[in-house]
Amino acid sequence: MVKALIFDLDGTLVDSELIGAETLAALLPELGLSGAEITARYRGWRFKTILEEFSKRTIRPLDDDFIALYRARSSVRFENELKAFPFVEEMLDAARLPFCIASSGPPEKINRSLRVTGLARFFPDRTFSAYSINSWKPDPDLFLHAARAMGFRPQDCLVIEDSAVGVEAARRAGMPVLVHAPEGEPVADCPSFSSYAGFHALVARL
Repeated sequence: MVKALIFDLDGTLVDSELIGAETLAALLPELGLSGAEITARYRGWRFKTILEEFSKRTIRPLDDDFIALYRARSSVRFENELKAFPFVEEMLDAARLPFCIASSGPPEKINRSLRVTGLARFFPDRTFSAYSINSWKPDPDLFLHAARAMGFRPQDCLVIEDSAVGVEAARRAGMPVLVHAPEGEPVADCPSFSSYAGFHALVARL
């Protein structure tokens, strides 16, 4: 029986993946990749790992200065364009189970995304960042940390993810997992849903 919900953030509650990927594509045109292609190939990956992959294909140093430039450019777009997925607010308003966020993003990015999308009121003190524990998906540590902090056993927590690495992390943590797939492209061998409109009814059937 599900007793708590652990949500990923980017691509799961807020529609941020393409914004970030398009920003990378614009900064690294020599890669010849579109934002959509970057999203499809690297969804859920640790940002440092993505840059390590890209550094093999460019002569430019993808160092702290580049990261700062990326953060600044993407922040402007997030402030102007970032939105929660449809029915997320209604879903959170109607939730009867404890819930939290466990994200691979840095705390400041999590807080900004929640503020811009109006979701901050739902998570006053229930956000957990991989940067805070220095462990990233697909390692299970972040989900295990979130479960412990909320006071639940791993098997009692349902993880809601959008990426294959997130699904792997949840499974390694011993947690059931659902994939949010608004574009209809779920992760293989994992139950999925496309809209939060029927989310609670779906969870009740698990």
